[in-house]
Amino acid sequence: TTHPEKLIAGVSKAQGSKPGLLCLSFHYEATEPRGMTQEVIDSIKSHNMKVGLVISPDTPVEAILKYADQIDLALIMTVYPGKGGQSFMESMMTKVKTLREKYPTLDIELDGGIKPHTIAKGAEAGANLFVSGSGVYKAEDMAHNITTMQRCAEKLGNGKSDDELTPLRSDKDTDSS
Repeated sequence: TTHPEKLIAGVSKAQGSKPGLLCLSFHYEATEPRGMTQEVIDSIKSHNMKVGLVISPDTPVEAILKYADQIDLALIMTVYPGKGGQSFMESMMTKVKTLREKYPTLDIELDGGIKPHTIAKGAEAGANLFVSGSGVYKAEDMAHNITTMQRCAEKLGNGKSDDELTPLRSDKDTDSS
């Protein structure tokens, strides 16, 4: 959205009686040219939500670094927003590495081109959260793709051991209950 500040109060109501439940992420490019980024961060926090700051591929990581001490999540777009089915931009991993080195506990999320064959690159760079559209919905076996990516994120992005990983599943699996 081009004016995230208009949505904050409404989104806040969705979390009901559990403050801090939601994380509202917004695009730096929508607010910074208008001088609104700090105001949006402050408003999200005043509505008891977590703050996520998103940057597009052409935006330098310094945009997030400027606000990193105030946010809960940094989202690096690994494709250009608004056009599904694009290829994962591995060059964005330098941004992830920079953020992880400077902010070891910050949630770093990737969105765009995330599939079983690309997620490890993001997790190895330091991302611990992932958004996958076509990697799930265009898969021959959705359950397998989801659990394959989940296991990779758990192991490489969140430091779990092999015995702690989610079991692999398949669409062919049936619930015996």
